[in-house]
Amino acid sequence: MDTSFSSATPAETEEQADSYDRWFRAKVQAALDDPRPGIPHDQVMAEMHALIASKRKKGDAD
Repeated sequence: MDTSFSSATPAETEEQADSYDRWFRAKVQAALDDPRPGIPHDQVMAEMHALIASKRKKGDAD
């Protein structure tokens, strides 16, 4: 029993998967090749928590 809900043909699905795989690998390679220094996890998390808090505060004002 086939329980898939996709209307795409297997060839379209494989082509889309291959395209996504190429795109994803290019993005990962670009990140690995980036000469800029990495950002520490704690710094990123602090910035994201501040952004979320500011968005919540702005939402409360609406």
